Amino acid sequence: MAFDNLLLERDDAVAIVTINRPKVLNALNARTLDELHRVVLDLKRDDSVRVVILTGAGDKAFVAGADINELAVQTPTSGRELALTGQRVFDAIENLGKPVVAAINGYALGGGCELVMACTLRLAADTAKLGQPEITLGIIPGYGGTQRLSRLVGKGKAMELILSGAPISASEAERIGLVNRVVPAAELMKEARMLAGQLAKRAPIAMHYIIDAINKGLEMPFAEASAYEATLFGLVAATDDMREGTRAFLEKRQPEFKGK
Repeated sequence: MAFDNLLLERDDAVAIVTINRPKVLNALNARTLDELHRVVLDLKRDDSVRVVILTGAGDKAFVAGADINELAVQTPTSGRELALTGQRVFDAIENLGKPVVAAINGYALGGGCELVMACTLRLAADTAKLGQPEITLGIIPGYGGTQRLSRLVGKGKAMELILSGAPISASEAERIGLVNRVVPAAELMKEARMLAGQLAKRAPIAMHYIIDAINKGLEMPFAEASAYEATLFGLVAATDDMREGTRAFLEKRQPEFKGK
């Protein structure tokens, strides 16, 4: 697939998607959102891809936010449609069924922070800054930020970050649970590739069900979510991967999962 604002690289079972607008700090405009949606849907269908790394071009920004030139001309109708479009793209990332590792190489603000939160796991460079500064523009997060942030860090901290609009350091983001791990900036992609490589060796169907169980379970009452988990456990017990994994354990060898 050809893209104007994205780069797509393959490393065996790992796909690396880079948002490539470094002159504007990788800001998300409508075209970039559309390309991101298309590549996500394509990677979802590609069984040879087991893990995705998402990062930004350059060393200054992951995604510094939405394109302000586009935001400035929104009407109530177009603004709602823009928010719904962004939500659809980020929902597709969150529910890809394969781990998406955010490699946060710089500023992740506004829509960039919302994009980070839609990823499965988040590695941040020690130089990264994260935040939801929409209030300083007189608007609110529109790509799911009010919902994902409160689920990740709790209501009180989400209120503080969104109402103040102030960015936080990578170390603070790790402390409150917004990112999983902080690494030296020079080691970010190496660490992201290492993590992705480890995940790529895991059982793909089981990973899909784990992501599904957690994402959907968070929206259900506990008893209903537990029943859903049990159903998925029953389904995965029918897979060749389950038989391979248990047999490999008993035979004291490494399993070779086929995604079947």
